Amino acid sequence: MNQLKAVILVLVLLLGFSSFFVINEGERALVVRFGKVLKTGEEAKIYLPGLNFKVPFIDSIRVLSARLQTLDGNADRFVTSEKKDLIIDSYVKWRIEDFEKFYLATNGGNFLQAESLLQRKITNGLRNEIGNRTIKDIVSGQRGEVMETALKRMARSSELGILVEDVRIKQINLPQEVSNSIFQRMSAERHAVAKEHRSQGYEQAEILKAEVDAKVTVMLAEANRQARQKRGEGDADAAKIYADTYNKDVEFYGFLRSLEAYSKSFSNKSDVLVISPESDFFNYMKGSAVIK
Repeated sequence: MNQLKAVILVLVLLLGFSSFFVINEGERALVVRFGKVLKTGEEAKIYLPGLNFKVPFIDSIRVLSARLQTLDGNADRFVTSEKKDLIIDSYVKWRIEDFEKFYLATNGGNFLQAESLLQRKITNGLRNEIGNRTIKDIVSGQRGEVMETALKRMARSSELGILVEDVRIKQINLPQEVSNSIFQRMSAERHAVAKEHRSQGYEQAEILKAEVDAKVTVMLAEANRQARQKRGEGDADAAKIYADTYNKDVEFYGFLRSLEAYSKSFSNKSDVLVISPESDFFNYMKGSAVIK
């Protein structure tokens, strides 16, 4: 009898534990009965956070997140209206709006499958928008318009039961091969500009050098003219001094001039002087001249 009571108590506890379940904050739950979502009238019954009841051993619970989700996929290649490629990296903010549709469309609430389907729809929407605009439009003024239009188109994905809250473009890049080509072209343009600036600098340097050389030539010519003028004036003064000295004592002046000539002529012992002894050059070396 006691054993029977114990068995009944265990069964009651099992039924109790199997009948109640708890849904956490930020989650919602569906009850699946015989492979179908349990409904209340025409709509699926959604279990809210808290303690809830289900039929034990018959109903199964599928808990789904009601929080805002972020889909941040890989960057993809898009083609503009100019047939130019762009690598665009974007992200999507979304949440579940219709839990039954989401459950049925994603193979029992598979979030990875849901994000894969949503990524495909977002990519197609962005591809249509970007395909109607130029690179300049996308990068500058109409970038926000692209995101807004894509958001309006994707706001409600009825077949997935998803509500798209926001679509944002994080980064826009050119393909690597295009970036390299643009870099090389820009580098060539910068080199050409630098070469032009250097040529202009060399030209200005030559002009300045020519102007300086001309000024130096004029200054040197003027200095030489003044030097010649000063030398001429000095020579005139010297000649005048010599003339005045000569007029004061002709004999003494002649004697000094002869001594200077002797000194210069006989300064080197190896010099040979071929001249007549009777020449006036030896006038002051003769005995009679010296006696005088």
